Amino acid sequence: MRIGLVVDSGCDLPKDFIDANNILVMPVPIRIGKEIYVDDRDPQRAREFYSRHEVDKNHDAETAPPSVEQIRTLFLEKAASTFDFALVQTVPKSRSPIFDNASEAAHSILSDYKKYRAAAGLEGPFRIRVSDSQTLFAGQGVLAAETIRLINEGMKVGDIRQRINDLTPRTTGYAVVPDLYYVHKRARKKGDKSVGFMGAMMGAALDIKPILCARQDQTFPVAKVRGFEQAVETMFRHACKCIEQGLLAPIVCVSYAGDTDAVYQMPGFETFKACAEKHDIELLVSHMGLTGGVNIGPGAISVGLISDQEKFTG
Repeated sequence: MRIGLVVDSGCDLPKDFIDANNILVMPVPIRIGKEIYVDDRDPQRAREFYSRHEVDKNHDAETAPPSVEQIRTLFLEKAASTFDFALVQTVPKSRSPIFDNASEAAHSILSDYKKYRAAAGLEGPFRIRVSDSQTLFAGQGVLAAETIRLINEGMKVGDIRQRINDLTPRTTGYAVVPDLYYVHKRARKKGDKSVGFMGAMMGAALDIKPILCARQDQTFPVAKVRGFEQAVETMFRHACKCIEQGLLAPIVCVSYAGDTDAVYQMPGFETFKACAEKHDIELLVSHMGLTGGVNIGPGAISVGLISDQEKFTG
């Protein structure tokens, strides 16, 4: 059975990993001013996007999730014509309509997919299941990477689904944002009151940087550290402790809203990288999806891992 994975472009994984594992990506268009960018995990496009600092200057950026019809077309023309069973993982449904749109599209193709499979020379039924990752940024990336690892190991699709269902609540995306006021502006535009105005102003005045945690469909601060570099180092230190205590999947992801070369110069990264290597943990570094960069700002950095450790100990 050919099992495949479909993700949205908010899933932070390197392009070469996506290509090597034939992962299908649902692109997300972004409007900034009069320009439209398509977030499809292309690293060159991401570099151009971040280097122009458009999101620095304009808090009125808007993202438009792919429509039911757009997703339906992807499922029919790509997924059903390539795989026998497609696992679809999306950004949390509380954050975007992508989950609902993908679920509706998956249901709508059941009476139409046979002709697409026949045209591709495939026989037999096609099955598709949509799930909510319950996390963000590098967290969504590490869940997808673990799914691919299980597929490549030859695990049966029912066992993969059960294993991923078990791991999803334990999958965490941490992030450090350089500009709390920017996040407040974006959150206010979207009606999200999780970042208060006074908190944003005080954080900016005191150079306080929160370490955010996205887990179980919730986003909340787990620490507040003075200075961006110190906060990043604290996040990496916590990730090292999680690795040393034992992860539930042998993969960690790091994503950055900018040129990924900067990640290797971040305080604490070399120690984190060495820790991963020592414990035979695969490290995947990628740019942050443009939707993530728009919402938490250029220069934000995220770490994703799957662990039973819920308490932040950085």
